[in-house]
Amino acid sequence: MSAQPEEAPAPPPAPAAAARLREQLLADRRADSWVPAFERDWAKALEDSRHSYSLAPLHDVVRTWQLRAAAAPAVDAYLDSGRDETGFVDLDDVLGTRL
Repeated sequence: MSAQPEEAPAPPPAPAAAARLREQLLADRRADSWVPAFERDWAKALEDSRHSYSLAPLHDVVRTWQLRAAAAPAVDAYLDSGRDETGFVDLDDVLGTRL
């Protein structure tokens, strides 16, 4: 038996990954909503990092937003396919608020 973890931790993003990601978000058609959201997440992670002395919150923000940006073309394709989502009910409306 090996004492190795089954999943290796993800390597940290490159030092300039956040700046490159912000530039990518600025160039996107969703920039009006995405850039302020990214900056808000980044500011919160920066504050968390200051308190925890860890870069993990900053890395998590970069990874999360990289995944969002990568998934955007698939979401656009789905929405452009003409699928009607109007008949669906929001899960929060069914379950109520969760804590």
